[in-house]
Amino acid sequence: MTATPPQDQGVDLHVEALTRTFGTTTALDRVTFTVPAGRFLVLLGPSGSGKSTLLRCLAGIDRADIGTIRLGERVLAGGRTAFVPPERRDLAMVFQDYALWPHMTALANVGFALRRRSLGAAETRRRAAAMLERVGLADRSGHYPHQMSGGQQQRVALARALVGAPRLLLFDEPLSNLDADLRERLRVEIASLAREAGATAVYITHDQSEALALADEIGVMHNGALLQYGSPQDIYRRPASPLVARFTGMAAEMTGVVETHEHAGDQLIVRVRVADGLLSVSASEPILPGTPVTILIRPAATSLAPRGSGQGIPGIIRDTAYRGNGYDHVVETAHGVRLAGVHDPRAWPREDHVRLIVDPAGCLALPGEAAKLLSAMRPAGIRSSAH
Repeated sequence: MTATPPQDQGVDLHVEALTRTFGTTTALDRVTFTVPAGRFLVLLGPSGSGKSTLLRCLAGIDRADIGTIRLGERVLAGGRTAFVPPERRDLAMVFQDYALWPHMTALANVGFALRRRSLGAAETRRRAAAMLERVGLADRSGHYPHQMSGGQQQRVALARALVGAPRLLLFDEPLSNLDADLRERLRVEIASLAREAGATAVYITHDQSEALALADEIGVMHNGALLQYGSPQDIYRRPASPLVARFTGMAAEMTGVVETHEHAGDQLIVRVRVADGLLSVSASEPILPGTPVTILIRPAATSLAPRGSGQGIPGIIRDTAYRGNGYDHVVETAHGVRLAGVHDPRAWPREDHVRLIVDPAGCLALPGEAAKLLSAMRPAGIRSSAH
């Protein structure tokens, strides 16, 4: 790709109390957030969480019932009273299915985004060709969509979105139709190009690893509500609710009883009795001894030690999978909880007795009502999940 100087076209995006209903279903429930100029927001949530509806409202494809959308000082939507149509919002959108014109070449598809500009044919062609070169497709400018791979088509769609230098870039799960290797490579390209362009970006996905890798800010959505908004680090390390913690990835849940709590620097640590072992885990607030808690454990917080080491809690290796840079293990603890994704550089034999070591920084203890809420949301018989 050729280097181009960054453009400073991004502006703040303000969404306030945005609400959208369909009959008795609330698709958006008073959603409020601000994306600073030039920042990359990822909206993360399962199907039906409201993220697609929110993106459609930002694009002007759908209209909210109440609430406002502002791009800089310009009001794009104010409930049913103020509404700017999509073509006048100074935005571009990259779709999941590419949405390329099948009868146009790559060059013509990209140039089509400039059709409302007062540009001559030669200037339009020059800008479109320069953008195709920027996404690494200069040698595919004369190809039609059916002559290109899925990854190449997505690059054309990205070039089309960027060529008009929009102030707002919207991404509708653009990588979901691609294979894993190509998805990773295009993720890097999307992040680099969007930030290089300087536009404010909103990207939706249900893939938590994709969200953590791409975002400056993450908004976690569920049932139309924005559960938490913050940096990837905050969302991952300090989830605001059990739902956020579960959706951003954990190896398992355990229950136990608090024995002590203490501060380690700026971190609050509780010692929890689980079956015949003790775990040190993080807590967001002091928890009194004797309090029952649910412990949420991240995959990256777990490791293995020999059976006789005396550390951690006892477990049995139930499965082993090679991951290139080491091995992931499924470990069953003494009280029946299975943890998936326990990584180690070497393969531990199946049915081997081990000790499970847990890093306090990668765990969170939830007391009282929070633990009850988590149990109520968990389907019967489900004790762990692999990510």
